[in-house]
Amino acid sequence: MFLNIISPCRKNREGICFPRFKKLTRGIRLNIREELLNILINAKNTAIKAGELPDCDYPDIKIEYPREAKFGDYSTPFALESARIVKKSPMETGKILKKYIENNNLVGSVDVVKPGFINIYISFEHLFSGIIKARKEGANFGKSTKASPLYYNIEFVSANPTGPLNIVSARAAAIGDTIANLLEANGDTVDREFYVNDYGNQVNLLGISVLERIKETRGEDFSFPDDGYHGEYVKEIASWIIENHSSELDSIKNTSQAIEFAAEKAVEYNVKSQKKDLEDFHVIFKQWFHESTIHASKDVLKTFDLLESKNFIYEEDGKKIFKSKDFGDDKDRVVIRDDGRPTYLLADVAYHNNKLKRGYDRVIDIWGPDHHGYIARLSGAVEALGYDKEKFKVLIAQQVNLIMEGEAVKMSKRLGNFSTMRELIDEVGVDVSRYFFIMRSMDSHLDFDLGLAKKNSSENPVFYLQYAHARICSIFREAEKRGINYNPDMVSPELLNTPFAVTLMKQIVKFPEEIADAAENFEPHRIASFLMKIAQSYHRFYTEQRILSDDITATRTYLLLSEAARIVIQNGLKILGVSAPEVM
Repeated sequence: MFLNIISPCRKNREGICFPRFKKLTRGIRLNIREELLNILINAKNTAIKAGELPDCDYPDIKIEYPREAKFGDYSTPFALESARIVKKSPMETGKILKKYIENNNLVGSVDVVKPGFINIYISFEHLFSGIIKARKEGANFGKSTKASPLYYNIEFVSANPTGPLNIVSARAAAIGDTIANLLEANGDTVDREFYVNDYGNQVNLLGISVLERIKETRGEDFSFPDDGYHGEYVKEIASWIIENHSSELDSIKNTSQAIEFAAEKAVEYNVKSQKKDLEDFHVIFKQWFHESTIHASKDVLKTFDLLESKNFIYEEDGKKIFKSKDFGDDKDRVVIRDDGRPTYLLADVAYHNNKLKRGYDRVIDIWGPDHHGYIARLSGAVEALGYDKEKFKVLIAQQVNLIMEGEAVKMSKRLGNFSTMRELIDEVGVDVSRYFFIMRSMDSHLDFDLGLAKKNSSENPVFYLQYAHARICSIFREAEKRGINYNPDMVSPELLNTPFAVTLMKQIVKFPEEIADAAENFEPHRIASFLMKIAQSYHRFYTEQRILSDDITATRTYLLLSEAARIVIQNGLKILGVSAPEVM
């Protein structure tokens, strides 16, 4: 019957469980669901004081969204789940609580239905006050403030600096940046970070590839490696080095040093290009952290020493091995090879130790699906270093396929036959790209339909959303042309007490909850889905209700609701990194 929304533990979606019977003070601005929780707590406490319920240890209160509107705007199974404790039927407990729940301006009515659900309907007066609130808060509507905000570090994209960003990186960029936007809107503080893997075999191979292309460009004998990077961009890097750094390169006589120089300049070129592409994609990183720095500072070996001092390292066949099985991994992991070289895992542990030492409350990584098996070992190492489990979390973004004329584009950085993030931006634009990457759960594979993305019709969800915003803006322009004096303080609320208007109002006032849910569960696609519902509801309202008319009071009233809808669409699109045009 019911669709449960979230739980703080994020282990399932069986309801919203807040701290046991403790009034919420998480934000200066409480959303409706949080206000309802306080109302339910007060109702329970009042019933206890009146002797109608026993004073005992109750289960946590859950507030849920019903699947169908006929079951209320919100619902709680509290009476049902308390039956064994209070030794009353759930229906009797529900009726006791009902009279106390109804005794406030937020709640319109309460139904107690079998087998013991308490269904709550928000009052029309509160819905209307929510519309006024949306208008007054404007760009801040939907945002929360917290007395004790968390300080997040979110690392995402982090593509190897061996070539341009591809479509997979573009999805990670859209998801990571939107999650950061959500957390900030939910009252927390976020630093966005990009990890530059400028150390190891792949960088050395890039240096060899570039150096051989330099020889080829100069007309010298060259021998390009079979496993080298074959893309055209390698030739571009070679030409750039020839044009800007020939004298430096020519002064190097040692081949290994020349490879190292070519690799260094290639990384510099690629990182600069990646930064530009990401900035054009509306993603700005506070920190670009280079892996090479943790090797140069000896932090990698210092981290090994720390793990060893905590007795989480043993030696076998000349290798140094981390006891990752102690932390749920399927086997222990090598951190130093038998030739003395640290593994990538050890460098990653050192990097995350660096991040956590910077004072973040939460460190979030967004990885691709091919790294799923890596979570246990890195999480275990973070825990072995002495950090709480809750401080580090990995989110997995599933694979994305770019579909062109019904066929998936093959992507290979070395072969150079992949579609880049830059090509996508140039082809369909930032708005469509970001929305398409976000509109499906990151747990789902995504087929990016290029044909649909390029359509300027209601079939394209981005066009549909932006058109809703532009339509409202055009209504206000038309009102101004007609000389209509829009005064939102002179309206008639009862004119909005119609099915289509009430549906739209209920969605608008839920916007702060949607942001909180999406942020706390790291689910940016929820905002995309929510905005689509708002746009659909507004289009229905617009179709059924003439907005501008000779009745100035009715016109002002409908303009007020239209403005609130526009504010929610604009604020939601901003979180997604999508523009809200006023004209289309």
